[in-house]
Amino acid sequence: MNFAAILAGGRGTRMGNQDKPKQYLLLDKKPIIAYTVEKFLIMPEFEKVIVLCPDAWVEPTKDILRTYVGESDRLVVIAGGERRNDTIMNAIAYIEDAFGIDDDAVLVTHDSVRPFVTYRIIKDNLDAMASHDACDTVIPATDTIVESVDGTVIDAVPERSRMFQGQTPQTFKIGALKSLYASLSNEERAILTDACKIFVLRDRKVARARHRIQHQDHLSDRSQDRAGAPGDRGLNAEHRVSADRAAPLRDACARREHR
Repeated sequence: MNFAAILAGGRGTRMGNQDKPKQYLLLDKKPIIAYTVEKFLIMPEFEKVIVLCPDAWVEPTKDILRTYVGESDRLVVIAGGERRNDTIMNAIAYIEDAFGIDDDAVLVTHDSVRPFVTYRIIKDNLDAMASHDACDTVIPATDTIVESVDGTVIDAVPERSRMFQGQTPQTFKIGALKSLYASLSNEERAILTDACKIFVLRDRKVARARHRIQHQDHLSDRSQDRAGAPGDRGLNAEHRVSADRAAPLRDACARREHR
């Protein structure tokens, strides 16, 4: 069975909105989170679409999705955890309690503020599970990446052609993710900002799904991972997004920047 976990814990602090997390902001008269949930709900491959958000936003999120997406017995809203990976573990706990977990159970995790995800990239993630226990969606790094261990001097400049930026969806065999996460020390868990790193730390191969991007419009806010929120990884207009569809998002950003 396949399950989707929509991570809706971002606070939107970089957008200057302290009262309403960015996933609930309107994009063309509809909350961003509603677009994202629809992308997964229309796919029959998923047994359940699980939306995880801060506890205080569970009931408001149910109301929002009921209004803009409609009723569905394949959709559920539950509370997330303190950190991104805690939130993913909450999704797994829900699945285990409601359905049980077998060797083929798959969880696709995606950020609520990435509404432009396509069927193709979700399907690529699912297809990767035939030969891997984990899959990460990436884009090539377009900027030069530098490494600084102490934060004051540059220790290395990796070859850019080998560098990629992690995105979502990220997809996992549920049993493998659960057992590997349980094997981590507290110190290892403390430095995690990415669930795929769990597999890397245990020398397990992670498949790569690659975005094809025409536009990369960010409402990025990864600070929630550092701040201990359930976490998402920012909003990209990704995978062949047309300019006219991305325009309302850019306009919203511009208006906020000039306030």
